[in-house]
Amino acid sequence: MTRHDTTEATPGGIPPDALRDEVAAQLAGPARDWLDRALTEAREHPGAHGPISAWELRLAEAGRRCGDEHADAARVLILHAAQADLDALTRVYRQGTAAERRAVLHALPHLVPGPDAVPLIEDALRTNDTRLLAAAVGPYAARHLDPHNWRHAVLKCLFTGVSVDAVGDLGERARADGELARMLGDYAAERSAAGRPVPEDLYRVLALTESAAPPHGTGTPHGKES
Repeated sequence: MTRHDTTEATPGGIPPDALRDEVAAQLAGPARDWLDRALTEAREHPGAHGPISAWELRLAEAGRRCGDEHADAARVLILHAAQADLDALTRVYRQGTAAERRAVLHALPHLVPGPDAVPLIEDALRTNDTRLLAAAVGPYAARHLDPHNWRHAVLKCLFTGVSVDAVGDLGERARADGELARMLGDYAAERSAAGRPVPEDLYRVLALTESAAPPHGTGTPHGKES
């Protein structure tokens, strides 16, 4: 089995079963036992009992129980065990802490098959919370964000110092994207004219935009604009 370091990898990019195995291997006994109970509870009682679901209370406890380094992954696993639908995910995102909002964004690829949760991604991209931004540009955005907003999300990463390593499917989506190349060139020129350094990540993305276009007749992924 391929191993992922859950302190480094993005939880949204790891299949839930593999994520659980990795988290369990890294947690101490009491934390692992708590997570097992929380996941069982979420599976068996996914609906609301009172104002909120029991599993939503576990989201709030995850940092204290599992430690900050594993809390994101634990919250994603709880959301997946509860099979939280879009309404529940939206409620947690709107009412939760920044950490809980981040978990919702990481969980979207596992729980929302279509583009219905794009408004949550767009909301996160309007913030300057770098950890929220990094979660927002993951696999779900790669699948469902339209070309215009996706390009601006990449630029937002450069503006705020979020590593482009967080951007899902960056190589595929940036390939032969002339408009993204133009935007990157404009941004680099503005930085240089102001006597400010150009982020190294900009050159990485710019190189990807210069990759060969797909062969004629294979189609253009993600509905990219010509």
